[in-house]
Amino acid sequence: MNRSGNSFFSIMPPVTKHLIIINVLIWLAMMFVGKIDNMMIKYGALHYVGATDFNVLQLFTYMFMHSTQSIAHLFFNMFTLFMFGITLERVLGGKRFLFYYISCGIGAALIQEATWAFTINKFVSDNLEMTIAHWAYDNHLSMAQANDLVSSAQIASLRDQIENALITVGASGAIYGVLLAFGMLFPNRPLYLMFIPVPIKAKWMVIGYGVIEIALGLSSASDGIAHFAHLGGMIFGFLIILYWKRKGIIGGNGYY
Repeated sequence: MNRSGNSFFSIMPPVTKHLIIINVLIWLAMMFVGKIDNMMIKYGALHYVGATDFNVLQLFTYMFMHSTQSIAHLFFNMFTLFMFGITLERVLGGKRFLFYYISCGIGAALIQEATWAFTINKFVSDNLEMTIAHWAYDNHLSMAQANDLVSSAQIASLRDQIENALITVGASGAIYGVLLAFGMLFPNRPLYLMFIPVPIKAKWMVIGYGVIEIALGLSSASDGIAHFAHLGGMIFGFLIILYWKRKGIIGGNGYY
């Protein structure tokens, strides 16, 4: 019998532990209860601000939801939170760490909304054209005939459906903020990454992640990943840590 009480969960600080538990429980509910999954996607996932299904609480709720297509999305986010969140929470304190985590998640959502705002017209136009083209093909019509037959009300309805289909879920924005904070507070801490046999200093790892996300975001990669949201989490994290350093709330030169 283990009399010391040092179980896996007992050694974790409370905020990190409860964030992981909440994310896992929500994922399990979405995974195994279809009605909950549909409800969470409709009301909790981050929608484009101009979509009819958008509500302001989604800026917060989306970061506690993960794709149920596989466990990978949840696992890698929670594993990263476990690896780096424990140290950060002990350095920043529970309340400040929670504030930082949530702020990075909301910041990521705001950047994602801005990205959608710049691309929404092309996205809707391309999908409208594709939808009408499929309908024309199924009914043996030319595109000109199909466009003449589609009413303005039908166009508006299709546009609404397309805008509501544009959603984001996941804690990745907040997690990238956690990585950024670790790199700023422990810049010279050696880290080992998979497939790389030599240690990499935390500051170079964070810079590398940032460069990759910028490159992937600008390349318009159709991988279904919100790369600019990841950058948003890092940008808001950088501003918060910089402010705290200048105010003397945390060490000005970081930690080893």
